Amino acid sequence: MTIEKKISLKDVDALSLLGYNDSHLHLIEQRFDASITARGSNITLRGEEEELQQLERVFNELQFLLSKNGVLTANDVNTVLDLVVDVAPVKFASLKMKENDVAVLFTKNSIIKAKTPTQREYLAKALKNDIIFAVGPAGTGKTYLAVAMAVASLKNNEVSKIVLARPAVEAGESLGFLPGDMAQKIDPYLRPLYDALDDMLPSEKLKMYVERRIIEIVPLAYMRGRTLHNAFVILDEAQNATAMQMKMFLTRLGNNSKAIITGDVTQIDLPSNVTSGLVQIQEVLKKIDGIDFVYFDKMDVVRHRLVREIIDAYAKFGEKENGRQK
Repeated sequence: MTIEKKISLKDVDALSLLGYNDSHLHLIEQRFDASITARGSNITLRGEEEELQQLERVFNELQFLLSKNGVLTANDVNTVLDLVVDVAPVKFASLKMKENDVAVLFTKNSIIKAKTPTQREYLAKALKNDIIFAVGPAGTGKTYLAVAMAVASLKNNEVSKIVLARPAVEAGESLGFLPGDMAQKIDPYLRPLYDALDDMLPSEKLKMYVERRIIEIVPLAYMRGRTLHNAFVILDEAQNATAMQMKMFLTRLGNNSKAIITGDVTQIDLPSNVTSGLVQIQEVLKKIDGIDFVYFDKMDVVRHRLVREIIDAYAKFGEKENGRQK
């Protein structure tokens, strides 16, 4: 249950406690799911009771250090956080986990983990490589696990931001006829990524990350011209990226960044005369060290049991139709 608690700062300067441009506050926020709002000498906490108790202890310890030393450093903040958080239950798993581990992210309601041999292969290859292509049918957990890995990396300070991209191919020429501004028009194409994040982060925490651009969810076209350092980047529905768009996306990667590209080559919505970047890239990059591919099939489907049967039925129907045309 979400509750609210207020802390009043006593005999300490709020700017010194929270850090220049709230730098100390950001360090604290990255370690907790609870939301923290600072107004003057008052701090409002919203979240689970257990976390609020830990946060209250963190702020009490920091106030004591600041009063004693007259200054507070980032190292002081991290030391206090380590002392308080390390005695609490682990909230998330590191992407740098052991290869035979299967848990990716611990949420309030569940543990996100690999459920099939291919999903375990997916996680293992993500540990070893900076670019991973996950190819396979709907419902196999390609995107969901990628988002979970990204959130785990962010919460463990392995990266400083997450960028999620999707082609808005279906919009095409009809985009201008849809109601609303550009953000409202493209929102339906990005909604599946928001849904995954909603499962993994409290709504207030997610809102804060998006407002501060720590998490960005953007159409693929908006990636042009950027260089992404210290980021976890995901391209979803990559079968609808053209060959040039795929090259553009992959060359955005900067230092200390990781990219996961997911897609289903049986669901390409591009015009018939346009080559899918996901199809082409499997030949272009197959021998580059640090890049790997994972292939899912119907046996990896983890949605409703009927999804696997639907995929199988369509595959058989397609084979029958191809046989008739020959």
